[in-house]
Amino acid sequence: MLLIERYLLRQFAQSVAAVAVVLLLVGLGGLLVDLMSEIARGKVPAGLLVSQLGLRSIQVLPILLPLALFIGLLMAIGRLYGESEMAVLSSVGLGPRQLWRPLAAVVLPVAAIIAIASLWAAPAGARLARQMVEDANRSFLVAGLEAGRFIELPGRAGVLYVESIDIEGSRFGRMFVQSERDGRLDVVTAREGELLLEGDSGRYLLLRDGFRVEGDPGRADFRLMRYAENELRVPDREPETDADKLEAVPTMALLPPDTPQASAELHWRIGAPLVALVLGLMALPLGRGEPRQARYGRLLAALLIYINAMMLMLLGKGWLATGVLPGWAGLWWLLLPLALVAVWLFVVDGRLRRPRGAAA
Repeated sequence: MLLIERYLLRQFAQSVAAVAVVLLLVGLGGLLVDLMSEIARGKVPAGLLVSQLGLRSIQVLPILLPLALFIGLLMAIGRLYGESEMAVLSSVGLGPRQLWRPLAAVVLPVAAIIAIASLWAAPAGARLARQMVEDANRSFLVAGLEAGRFIELPGRAGVLYVESIDIEGSRFGRMFVQSERDGRLDVVTAREGELLLEGDSGRYLLLRDGFRVEGDPGRADFRLMRYAENELRVPDREPETDADKLEAVPTMALLPPDTPQASAELHWRIGAPLVALVLGLMALPLGRGEPRQARYGRLLAALLIYINAMMLMLLGKGWLATGVLPGWAGLWWLLLPLALVAVWLFVVDGRLRRPRGAAA
């Protein structure tokens, strides 16, 4: 690789990396807000905040990295035109078409990272995240319950206190639970108990040797009961949708797709790195500009192109999942025309135009 090509490679890579860091920080902020909402609803234990945030960040890479690649290349190429570096390169025989090697040296590794994240890392992260949540629902310790502290139940369902918890986190001693249902106060105490699971989301506290007080504080209407054993239902987690379950399925398990939903998920995973390749090829001709031309117009155009491409991919995924499109069509009806347009722009941009006064 020539010295000038190594310089261009460094400029392209630095610009893409800077944009990727900014977009990932913004994406992590959105993931944090969604995760805090799920914790408040009791869907995810609070103790798994950091681990769930890290695992879910892998799932946004196939969405954010193509945009980072596209915008980063446009900014770097636009700077070359704005500072007249492209004019100097063209004068020594390095036109836009001759810049394919530094461009490919950036686009291909990023597309490979997106492919790894989309086809392998994201499903594996989704499976691990689900397994961690399921393990947390079997243990008070993993779920964030500490002995000797008052803990608010998920969804503001009440307050719970235990005096001691065993090593496994499923058995406890000296428990106190206060909740409110339909304006009536419910207080339950127990000498000991354990956590039981029934099915996918049914969770119960099996309490032994305790008391239960139920009534309306405003009317002084209370009822006191003593029990030998009592089952107290823990608020259920929100059931997973079919799309959430498919996100955790390994890619090889989707081959061949036996349902429209599986076909939609498979084509979505394949389409993410291909969109990155197309946008990377399209960045070079779209980055052309005059030395004193504003660069913000190109960034707005890049954002619109990316949004339209992703919206059409989401629309196509929905059509595949509902059976509107046949499985063999996939997302090729979008990817192939987009690739042809990118190749055409790249070829046309590399042609040298004849000066206006040459014919005279």
